[in-house]
Formats: sequence, C-alpha cells, structure tokens
Amino acid sequence: MIDLTNEAKQIIARYEDPRSATLQIIWRFQEEEGFVSAEAMKQTAEWIGVPLAVVESTVSFYTLLFRKPVGKYVLQVCRNLSCSINGAEDIMAYFREQLGIGHVETTADGLFSYEEVECLAACDRAPCMQVNLDFVYDLTPKMVDDMLAAMRGGTYDVPPLAQSKMPERTWTVPKDTVPKSPGAQHVSNPNDPGGIGDRSGVIMLDRFVRDVPSDRSRERLVKDGRAILEHEDGHGH
Repeated sequence: MIDLTNEAKQIIARYEDPRSATLQIIWRFQEEEGFVSAEAMKQTAEWIGVPLAVVESTVSFYTLLFRKPVGKYVLQVCRNLSCSINGAEDIMAYFREQLGIGHVETTADGLFSYEEVECLAACDRAPCMQVNLDFVYDLTPKMVDDMLAAMRGGTYDVPPLAQSKMPERTWTVPKDTVPKSPGAQHVSNPNDPGGIGDRSGVIMLDRFVRDVPSDRSRERLVKDGRAILEHEDGHGH
C-alpha cells in the first residue's frame, strides 16, 4: 500500500472535524492504487479516528469508489432514456461484442472494465459515455472501434488509471448481492420490491408484521403500510 501519511495529515488539517477528510483521503488512495483496498480503508479509519465500519460504509455507498481492482480504462455507457432512444442499446451490444465481456466485467488483460450506467446528464449528445470519467458524445460503432484501438495502442487522449493489482473478471463485492435482511429472503428481487400491487412488496411487509422477533416492537407504520397495500391490491375492504 502506498504511503500517504504526510498528505493525509495535510488534508485532515484543513477541517475542524477529521471525518470531513474521509472522501478526499480514500479518493487519493484510489488515484494512486486504482482501487480502495481493505488496508487503505483501515489506515484511513485510524487517521480520522473512526471505526473501520464507518469508512467501509462510506466507500460502499459511492459507485465510483472501487473496492476491487478495475481496468486501466473504465468504460461507462449510459443506458438511460435519451441514450436508449438514440441507439444506446446497439452501442452497448457492440461494446460487449468487441470486448468479449459484459456489464461490470473486466477483460482478461486488465485493460478494460465495462459498465452500463444510469443517466450521465448529457442527453443532448446521446448516446454518450464516460472513459475514466471523461465524456464521449454522439457514439457510433466507428467511434468505439477507434477508441478501443487508441487505448490498446497507448495513444488515447485520456490517461489510463493506476493499476497496482491485476483485476479479476468482475469488481463487484459478493456481500452486495446477498439478501439485505431476513425479510427480503426468497423474494424475487429484494433490492426492488416494487410498489402497490407488487406481490414481492406485500410479501416483505407481511413478514415484517408477522415474523417480528420478541425483542422488537410491531411498529404501527409497518402495519398501516401493509393495510394500504392490501387495500390497493384488491385484498382489503
């Protein structure tokens, strides 16, 4: 792990509360090493005087902070409405074909990481993408070909990211993909239970009301919420 002790001290000194320096310090670790390692999070926690869990929760919250190594070029193609209307689906399919990888995956040589992301706020130049956070507009297959060739040849305008460790196939962290709570287990999509009329949501609310541990109260809000769902779903009176 790179030694950022002196720089971290300077960053912390700018703030009344050392915790305010958290993002700047972990971002510097990522700039130097290509990702935020477990060691970097532990060191940051010690510097700012908080439990490790506080730093881990901060890093896990931001999608642009990588907890596992990524490629030297992170290719993020917008898949939102304006881009989709203007051909993003074809561009994404072309990227996947040319790279031989899918969403949140990295090529075997560690050069490219590919991700399909939500709105990049450049709807007037759709379809668009970011390469290491640098915008590319009005995408065409020819532009994709030229871009990948330049990156492979080391002539692309945007510099590659630091890479202190060879990335794996994906940079997702396993614990992000398991059920978040007992109430969400065996539900088709626990991260998006839907709204009124969606049976997954009703199942989850029913568990909250029915399967309450003895040391927890049966909150009125949960009961009322379930009643509303049942009524709107046609099961109430």
